[in-house]
Amino acid sequence: MSEGVEWALHTCVNLAWVGRPVGSARLAAFYGLPPAYLNKRLQNLVRAGILTSVPGPKGGFALARDPASISLLDVVTAIEGPDPAFRCTGILGDSPWGDKTADHPSTCVIAAAMRRAELAWRRELAGQTIADVCATVERRAPGEPERTRRWFG
Repeated sequence: MSEGVEWALHTCVNLAWVGRPVGSARLAAFYGLPPAYLNKRLQNLVRAGILTSVPGPKGGFALARDPASISLLDVVTAIEGPDPAFRCTGILGDSPWGDKTADHPSTCVIAAAMRRAELAWRRELAGQTIADVCATVERRAPGEPERTRRWFG
């Protein structure tokens, strides 16, 4: 998974707390990230309907939906795409006793194990929202939302 996923998730949490549009340069400055790279990730989130992009001097990026309706999987998929993490290429067909005509992605034990693991991972991410993350952080560090709001001004 790319570091863009981490950046996007943290940015969504910050935007949930700030509650208004924030420019990409300011969002990037919060963690010392490269603004151009973060902006590309934010555009991915806009295309996925997770963020909105507001033009103008008071514009920037804001959550497009309630944080409780944005799953961690939504963000991961917006950044990484919907393709499976593991792709069986059928190398069994190239083994000394392999059958090049077999449907290895559906019959390979390793591919099946990876598919089950990925489905469990995706279910876990789909079951947690930005609001859940915010609530956990707020329990562990009660002053964090207010500190974040003050930093963004």
